[in-house]
Amino acid sequence: MASEKILIVDDDVNICELLRIYLEKEGFTADVVTNGLKALETFKSTNPDLVLLDIMLPGIDGWQICREIRKTSQTPIIMLTAKGETFDKVLGLELGADDYITKPFESKEVVARIKAVLRRSAPAQAAESKGVKEVTYDKLVVNLTNYELKIDGKVVDTPPKELELLYHLASNPNRVYTRDQLLDEVWGFEYYGDSRTVDVHIKRLREKIEGVSDKWELKTVWSVGYKFETKD
Repeated sequence: MASEKILIVDDDVNICELLRIYLEKEGFTADVVTNGLKALETFKSTNPDLVLLDIMLPGIDGWQICREIRKTSQTPIIMLTAKGETFDKVLGLELGADDYITKPFESKEVVARIKAVLRRSAPAQAAESKGVKEVTYDKLVVNLTNYELKIDGKVVDTPPKELELLYHLASNPNRVYTRDQLLDEVWGFEYYGDSRTVDVHIKRLREKIEGVSDKWELKTVWSVGYKFETKD
């Protein structure tokens, strides 16, 4: 792993120091911030590759920080929180977080999650060596080599996992996938979340592509999962 820069945002100094030690041991560089307002300033000045973000912070909370970052950047965000309820997890994902980890946690698990998220978020270098990975339909182009989504000829800013999910479904039109299959095939074995994650990302994709064309549809197959349906 190269020396990607990680921004750690948590008001617990001991947790910050423990994470910093583990991350630097793995070859990362790490900046530590314990205040919400300072976190946004540091994010803008240091341009980190990933943010570990606690929810309960002095100044402004992690939810608002996530909202502010997502206004201008798709930098990966992993939420660190003592809140383990499904509502909190889903809210974080809906605000644009890439993953969440519930305290208490093992530092090795955090490092594994960071590596997994960075792999999913990185440009598809392996794909470039094999040629362009792209699927095209009426008014829709999903390019996984450049991580680019075009709708009706216009590039639409899309987080990496949303793009990977759409590419996976559109590459296999009319095939029905269960939520667990999508978690396994899109997120991979490193992912520790639950199937609600898929629902959240489908919802965000629909906000972008629903009604664009009458020749295809991102469709729910009730009690089963989802499929990218093409129409004659």
